[in-house]
Amino acid sequence: MSLSQHALGDSSWPDIPGGSVVLVPIGSTEQHGPHLPLDTDTVVAAAVADAVADAIALRTRKDVLVAPPVNYGSSGEHQSFPGTASIGFVALRFLVVELVRSLSTWADRIVLVNAHGGNVAALSAAVNQLAVESHDVAWVPCVGEGGDLHAGRLETSLMLHLRPQKVRLERSAPGDRRPLPDILPALRSGGVRAVSPSGVLGDPTGATAAEGSRILQSMVQDAFLRIMEGTTNCHGMLTMDADQALERTPA
Repeated sequence: MSLSQHALGDSSWPDIPGGSVVLVPIGSTEQHGPHLPLDTDTVVAAAVADAVADAIALRTRKDVLVAPPVNYGSSGEHQSFPGTASIGFVALRFLVVELVRSLSTWADRIVLVNAHGGNVAALSAAVNQLAVESHDVAWVPCVGEGGDLHAGRLETSLMLHLRPQKVRLERSAPGDRRPLPDILPALRSGGVRAVSPSGVLGDPTGATAAEGSRILQSMVQDAFLRIMEGTTNCHGMLTMDADQALERTPA
């Protein structure tokens, strides 16, 4: 089945089957260092959702649709960098609640595919509210094996695989490479610029398209297993046993 068959935005209303599963990519428009585009999270979320839709349809023979991505998220920690366009916690939560209410009038299940860690609080609050309203909705993170926090080797490799023409590799340079617990107080008080003037949290050195392809495959496999076999935790996230993915979600 080709990816175009999954695209909700390309469909006409008579083409929409009842009882569909809908995947909604949730991204952001925010700085990703001097070498990656502002829509990096959206590109990744959409790519994961498209591939997961293929996998689910192949496994279940059921209809799976991928909605147009949500391009704006909660990105206040990046607001000191030009180009960042954040709608914040309240607006994102409200958007997700209203979107899922609407989709639920004709779809059986909605899964939000999230590629930006700053969206987690809003998604968790929205999904928990929607669960009380008896909607079948949850979210999954886009997480791969290893990786750094933001605009480092993981995301640079992904974009070299997905959108190589958008990557300015000659501008790439290491940023703050400390683990999240070490920089969290400064991040909370002053945002990303307080710890990394370039906006990079990690080191893009050595990133390759081949590595990006492997990372994408691991993200797709992780999201697929969560959707097919996972259970929803207290954050509204589909999770497997002993899951630590919430803490590993990229920034």
